[in-house]
Amino acid sequence: MHIIPAIDIIDGKCVRLTEGDYNQKKVYNEDPLEVAKAFEAHGIRRLHLVDLDGARARHIVNHKVLERIATHTALLIDFGGGLKSGEDVRIAFESGARQVTGGTVAVKDPELFLGWLKQYGPERIILGADVKDGKVAVSGWQEQSELELFAFLEDYTQKGIQYSICTDISKDGRLEGPSLDLYRETIARFPDLKLIASGGVTTMEELHTLQEAGCYGAIIGKAIYEGRIQLKDLEPLVPRSS
Repeated sequence: MHIIPAIDIIDGKCVRLTEGDYNQKKVYNEDPLEVAKAFEAHGIRRLHLVDLDGARARHIVNHKVLERIATHTALLIDFGGGLKSGEDVRIAFESGARQVTGGTVAVKDPELFLGWLKQYGPERIILGADVKDGKVAVSGWQEQSELELFAFLEDYTQKGIQYSICTDISKDGRLEGPSLDLYRETIARFPDLKLIASGGVTTMEELHTLQEAGCYGAIIGKAIYEGRIQLKDLEPLVPRSS
């Protein structure tokens, strides 16, 4: 299982929100590159970089932060937040993203999203499936759609999606554990999908449980920043190949 720390960016700074609420923001570091280098120093190979300013503005904003991290580390970066046009995606890839994540656009403009999938290939496009009460949420989690999660995943896996980040919004930033039952059911329904769990990971034991459940990856945010999980303890879990 891939261990994927998260860096969320507002005003160029490394922050964390609780349940996606911009009013529940905590700044952890003024310099995201410093954080990224610390991850890399402990053997981490992947990074989940989220442009929260972009998510709110509905277009890419913090691509210079992406470019700086991509230039000064060898991390494989998946970038999301505010990618609403072909130009946004082009800028993200040119700034050094290995993959991009689209959630809102996959709901609101599936034709555009599928165009990215065709243009760049399924190895580079991740489906963002953020869920609350079983329904897919969009627009930086400020809006809930009427789409059921499993119907949403079924549609896109049939159209070629191979990767999906699934975040249970009710768990995100609360340090109360991930939605293990949700991930187990998702993997049972979609065994070929490379599912990346996100939201609520708090302990090493939970990471082992997600690994045993068959998750392709696990995103960790607040647990690292709050010291619940130490970077040195993650080293044995980091795969040696991409």
